[in-house]
Amino acid sequence: MGKNLVIIPTYNEIENIEKMIRRVFGLATVFHLLIVDDGSPDGTANKVKELQKEFPEKLHIEERKGKLGLGTAYIHGFKWALQRDYDFIFEMDCDFSHNPDDLERLLQACKNGADLAVGSRYVKGGNVSNWDMKRIALSYFASLYVRMVLWFNVKDTTAGFKCYKRKVLESINLDNIRFMGYAFQIEMKYTAYKKGFKIVEVPITFVDRVEGVSKMSTKIFKEAFWGVLQMRSIKKG
Repeated sequence: MGKNLVIIPTYNEIENIEKMIRRVFGLATVFHLLIVDDGSPDGTANKVKELQKEFPEKLHIEERKGKLGLGTAYIHGFKWALQRDYDFIFEMDCDFSHNPDDLERLLQACKNGADLAVGSRYVKGGNVSNWDMKRIALSYFASLYVRMVLWFNVKDTTAGFKCYKRKVLESINLDNIRFMGYAFQIEMKYTAYKKGFKIVEVPITFVDRVEGVSKMSTKIFKEAFWGVLQMRSIKKG
């Protein structure tokens, strides 16, 4: 049986962190959790450490000083996971925009032949809840722009709910990943694609956060727009 690790970056997620941890550990499949906390002043890390007493085998935390970016948090987590021989490594948000129940569907997709399973809003059966039409259109056309520029057939290019087989992460020089926001999610998918790995999109319903504060910013969108043009230089293999 493979070892499964879910990586969740956090910054000020005190409203969500305990509920998320309990939901993941309540699933029929055994998942371990790694929380990568960027110095949350609201006590998120302290709550995780408190819960480690209840879940000493499955709950882990890495604390960093200051907001260092989504991409660097995941890369930190990927390296941590590879050093500890996890077989399937997941990315997931803490704010319940990603349904923890879907972890099992992403895992099954990888067990059925995918190298990278992507929780997708834009394939048949996928959906977005609680977004206005402007935000839906912006996200959809951002993914369309990426596909047109990079010529690869992933419909939800900015998706952040994913399951990697360890061999995908082992093959990527993580120190060469350049971007930190939406562009990080695109770069990781495109790098896996250029290396010939099989990417499968699993339909999910993305629900906008109910509690806590969104981390989205104009800077992140700008990075994604210009970053995609730079990604065309990524080599095959």
